[in-house]
Amino acid sequence: MARKKDHDYGTGIPRFEMEALVRILLPEIQRFYESAEGQAAFEHWKAEQDANDSEDN
Repeated sequence: MARKKDHDYGTGIPRFEMEALVRILLPEIQRFYESAEGQAAFEHWKAEQDANDSEDN
């Protein structure tokens, strides 16, 4: 069976390094958005997006 080619999507970052970053950053990002501060930041971002969408129309 042919091995799937690793893509760096133009970043130049090797796949193994990207995977190492993901293993470190993803849990921290998840923890932030599960917190009250993260949820408030997300709601603020969504309100800004809605305001920008209504300005565009």
